[in-house]
Amino acid sequence: MKRAVFPLMLLVVLLLAGAAPAALADKVFGWVERATIEPWGVAVKAKLDSGALTSSLDARDIETFEREGEEWVRFRLKLEDTASGETFSEELELPLYRDLRVRGAGGRDERPVVLMKVCLGDTIYEEQFSLRDREEMNYPLLLGRRTLSHLGLLDVRETFLQRPSCNEESRLREHEPDDQSEGHDG
Repeated sequence: MKRAVFPLMLLVVLLLAGAAPAALADKVFGWVERATIEPWGVAVKAKLDSGALTSSLDARDIETFEREGEEWVRFRLKLEDTASGETFSEELELPLYRDLRVRGAGGRDERPVVLMKVCLGDTIYEEQFSLRDREEMNYPLLLGRRTLSHLGLLDVRETFLQRPSCNEESRLREHEPDDQSEGHDG
């Protein structure tokens, strides 16, 4: 009984506090979810991490370069598509959105950040992703607070509560610049 009552009480508290608009209340995500990297529809497991501010994506061979006076990033995605079991590999060139300085257990690190799209549930989100080699990590995609703030509620006891079901008609939530300071970002 207690287990069923707690999420309801939490939702009521959040709604009364104005922290969870009614439109978001029906979207509950677990701490691990299925997502697709768009526009390719590559299925990956994503860790939803409220301890990180910026989302992170597994990328290899990362290099910055200049194109027409602007900074760009060239990198290779090498992801196992969890739906097909096949390896997806694609070299991308995207404008550099910003540089990110990260402080963590391993010390300080600087990473390029790009804007990319990910499908969670029935919505495509254009978000900031820091690029780093996550090959040794359990999840190729980590979603931080900037992304989590757009999703709905996070139930840290559950996994795989939503299935990505995006298509051409899916709602696109475009990136909105924010003024959150980076602080500790992992």
